[in-house]
Amino acid sequence: MALVRSQGQRILRLGFPKGSLQQAMATLFERAGYKLRFPDRSYYPEIDDPEIECVLIRAQEMARYVEQGVLDVGITGKDWIVESGAKVVEFADLKYSKQSSRPVRWVLAVPEDSEIRELQDLQGKRIATEAVGLTKKWLKQHGIEAQVEFSWGATEVKPPLLADAIVEVTETGSSLRANNLRILETLMESTPRLIVNETAAKDAWVKRKLERLILLLNGAIAADGKVNLMMNVPQSSLQKVLELLPALAAPTVSSLADGKMVAVNTIIDETEVRELLPDLKAAGAAGIVEFPLSKLIY
Repeated sequence: MALVRSQGQRILRLGFPKGSLQQAMATLFERAGYKLRFPDRSYYPEIDDPEIECVLIRAQEMARYVEQGVLDVGITGKDWIVESGAKVVEFADLKYSKQSSRPVRWVLAVPEDSEIRELQDLQGKRIATEAVGLTKKWLKQHGIEAQVEFSWGATEVKPPLLADAIVEVTETGSSLRANNLRILETLMESTPRLIVNETAAKDAWVKRKLERLILLLNGAIAADGKVNLMMNVPQSSLQKVLELLPALAAPTVSSLADGKMVAVNTIIDETEVRELLPDLKAAGAAGIVEFPLSKLIY
């Protein structure tokens, strides 16, 4: 349950992921409007919300501590929830990874020249992975018996000497390719989840606090890679300009004081701006201004 200080102020204890997700989540929180600071050698990041207390915890351990109530809330991958088997409430899918908006994948990989070509070839083989529980569950579902060993790191270099195959997490597959490994199967895809202790999730104050937090975080995620374009357009050129704009919704068009020009405001993907601006200028738009977005609330 959320903590209560002596003066009666309630505090939400939030497990912040230490490791590969840490910087991405810190950036996300900052874009959502929160100021974070990570003091050296401290496991208690500072946040400018007096109702939140942050604790740095490895994503692999997060679900267990949330289940136990040591933490009210935590951020960890769906993969580690499955791996731990912890009973927690998945409050939100943040769909935000450390390198991109794509989910990470847990894949089964073997050496390029391996004779393992299909799932049944794994029978009796040795598999190295950090996600032992996840791998065993997946093998059981497919009726395969294999030896699954915990890997303490550098899993990609273990085949073929120390393992016949590995189960490893990847976003792009570049590290696997660099180690001459080919992907045989994808076990699961995973995105970061905001998870809540089952008791805390029933508390009205906690629920309201989290709903407000998630609104801001999702707004920052939605705004990622998008910009706001504003421009002035002659009435006679308006239709031509509107046809060029790939908007999330109908662009906002407002009449200007002179009655001859209108202001057009729209949101587009940042990747489209470079090609679009010269066309807008040629179509009659002027005073074009591009603004970065921090949050986009639908």
